Amino acid sequence: MKAIPRGIWVLLSANVVIALGYGLIAPALPAFARSFDVSLTAATVVVSAFAVMRLMFAPATGRLVTIFGERRIYLIGLLIVAASTFACAFAHAYWQLLVFRAAGGVGSTMFTISAMALLIRMAPTDIRGRVSGFFSAGFLIGNITGPLIGAALVGFGLRMPFVVYAIALVIASVVVATQLREVSAPEAAAGAAHGVIGLRTALSDSAYRAIIASNFTQGWASMGVRVAVVPLFVTESVGNGGLGASAGMAGVVLAIYAAGNVVAILLAGRLSDRYGRRPIMLPGLALMAGATAGLGFAPNLAVALALSALAGAGSGLFAPTHQAALADVLGNRQQGGSALAAFGMSSDLGAITGPVMVGFIADQVGFGPAFVVTGAVAAAALLMWVFARETAPAVVGDGPIMHATTPTPTPDR
Repeated sequence: MKAIPRGIWVLLSANVVIALGYGLIAPALPAFARSFDVSLTAATVVVSAFAVMRLMFAPATGRLVTIFGERRIYLIGLLIVAASTFACAFAHAYWQLLVFRAAGGVGSTMFTISAMALLIRMAPTDIRGRVSGFFSAGFLIGNITGPLIGAALVGFGLRMPFVVYAIALVIASVVVATQLREVSAPEAAAGAAHGVIGLRTALSDSAYRAIIASNFTQGWASMGVRVAVVPLFVTESVGNGGLGASAGMAGVVLAIYAAGNVVAILLAGRLSDRYGRRPIMLPGLALMAGATAGLGFAPNLAVALALSALAGAGSGLFAPTHQAALADVLGNRQQGGSALAAFGMSSDLGAITGPVMVGFIADQVGFGPAFVVTGAVAAAALLMWVFARETAPAVVGDGPIMHATTPTPTPDR
């Protein structure tokens, strides 16, 4: 079995720090927004605004990565998010928090797309699933510990987690700047990298369309609804349809979700390399759809914790697996590309629409129907994967899983 390249371990370490900081503010952000006496919908808009800027800036980021290189754009992105997060700590009005948090979305899409481009170029073909699993696990280790630490920091005020997150991002910048160098693809010795695949060509591939659908689900459910709406469900009073628990307990619920992620991720990467992407994607999406749909009807905190763990396990099965499938589809490409940018944009689109739509439904008819809608989004992605081709080049025993033809690259547009 091939060793994971050193550069990927650097990215993994940086991701732990980034996710730790992101998890720190997850319990505090909706409550901080509500402290300015705004509605549930307005509180969720703060989360969506971050994703709106990510979505708007993603196409430009793909080109910037092509021109300046992944490492440079990664570092600039981290520093932008650090500055905007630090500014959030000193917001004295709702509109200031909204503007500062939205500005961080520009930097976020820069380091996210850069990291994904680096993974695709550095990961050896036959361990892409394992690499994606480790990458996601590194992010989720931070997501487990981050909400727990964030819940404790809330005791010092809702502004404190933002200060600590900014410091964490500066630390991550130092790690990347000192330890990561520009890296060529591992297959470069065997031949030149293929040209950048065009978005139109990628969309003709059933696997790529399914990848976009599951990444949209990931953004909607895991990055959007989980962060913006689940804490509100936990902390809102029973009379308002919530569980009436504390903000600190909301952090525990988020951490339990992340724990379910990690348990599944430890298995998903290796299993998808051995048995293919679809056999792991399908049960993952099914588990997430069912557990999330039932979450809004949880009668007490214990049931909510159990359903969060199951939903997290489902997400842990499919999140790293569709990242590996993306690497299969794009292959050894040059830097950037609209197909890679569109992958990031699909998650952001879900993170934008999910919290606002689910928050609005929760305002109007309650949390139960709101979470059912999120389960339906995951079920739609599941249907896309039912009809998608297998992408994995790995083998089971002595025979291949499947070797489907990747669309012929066309110039990027």
